[in-house]
Amino acid sequence: MARERRTVPPARDVNEVVSVIGPGMEITGDIKCDGTVRVEGKVEGSIRATKSVVVGQTGSVTGDIETQDVVVGGAVTGTVVGASRVELHDTCRVRGDIQSRRIKLDEGGHVDGRLHMGQGAKATGQVRSASIEPPEGRRPEQQGRRSLSAARN
Repeated sequence: MARERRTVPPARDVNEVVSVIGPGMEITGDIKCDGTVRVEGKVEGSIRATKSVVVGQTGSVTGDIETQDVVVGGAVTGTVVGASRVELHDTCRVRGDIQSRRIKLDEGGHVDGRLHMGQGAKATGQVRSASIEPPEGRRPEQQGRRSLSAARN
């Protein structure tokens, strides 16, 4: 009798791992993940991932997010910490503070909180604050487009 040989798939690199919370799925509790977490459903709890967290347009997170890179297209209520980068799409709704070395906010995106930008922002706690201000010489009712500018300490 010949033995059947099973092949074991090779271990996947952490950078290739993507965990998905799909539309219609609800998670209550904290999530800790190697790799990337993509949220298209609803999460009530904190998310910590080694690579990135993506909150899609239909996604909702009520809790803190901490990772290297964050992309938000849906709703987040809580503190967002992206050690390297935070990208906020025009469909995002964020209620809470955001902290990262780099922050990109598309026109139309909504943020109700404080933005903290700067080199080593997470590690040292020394950050430069950023605020959304109208362009110079324009009154609030005249502004069509808001610009993200860093305020120097």
